[in-house]
Amino acid sequence: MTDRRLTPDPDKSTRADPAQIAVSVADLRRSPDGPRDRQLIYGDMVTVLGDDGDWRYVQSAKDGYCGYVQRQTLGPRQEASHQVCTPATHAFERADFKSPDLISLSFGSRVAVTGGEGNFAQTSLGFIPLNHLAPLETLYSDPAEIAARFLGTPYLWGGNSRWGIDCSGLVQAALLACGMPCPADSDQQQTLGHATNEAYQRNDLLFWKGHVAIVSDPQTILHASAGAMSTVYEPIDDAIKRIEAQGDGPVTGHRRL
Repeated sequence: MTDRRLTPDPDKSTRADPAQIAVSVADLRRSPDGPRDRQLIYGDMVTVLGDDGDWRYVQSAKDGYCGYVQRQTLGPRQEASHQVCTPATHAFERADFKSPDLISLSFGSRVAVTGGEGNFAQTSLGFIPLNHLAPLETLYSDPAEIAARFLGTPYLWGGNSRWGIDCSGLVQAALLACGMPCPADSDQQQTLGHATNEAYQRNDLLFWKGHVAIVSDPQTILHASAGAMSTVYEPIDDAIKRIEAQGDGPVTGHRRL
């Protein structure tokens, strides 16, 4: 049985045209009138496979996820040179933080820098603070540190940005930034690394039914929690007791990357 999240529907696929997300964040829906499955952020590359009115059936390049985005969220692919390395940033009309802001960008958004002025990089979106960007090829080494950049981000089911993120979106953002391939949903992520029964260590992944968290230290996890409706630290023992008490069962997996 194929996974509709990763296998394009041949009945919906009539073309294969490259595009990218051209807005801050775009919902990737199961169907044009269906629920949000995931989100894509500015600069994420997709292949447009089909059309349904004002919706486009696409497959995401970073994880192979298939779904529908609104037509107006797409633009032609650009050769990106940099990525946003802070939790979020703004592109301004001029190289002046007092000038109008034109668009907000989340961590990991990919942009093409065409020049610079003072402490700002010039892009097709506007001027972005230089210290909010890193070369596209930059890879980080500590997923838990990347995840911590999202502390305080509101919980959003299917979210993948600083404006709202869920448990698997947080894990994916952290791992991709470190050059580790990572699928989008927690059930898919449960195949990452290898199973272990050893003591918890930083960057291990803990799984429950429908939930995943990153181990920050042997006593603490960092996760996008629906209980807190935010990205938070939580003592591991407290999380295990709380999640089981609310009826979501015990830990189902402990993976080491």
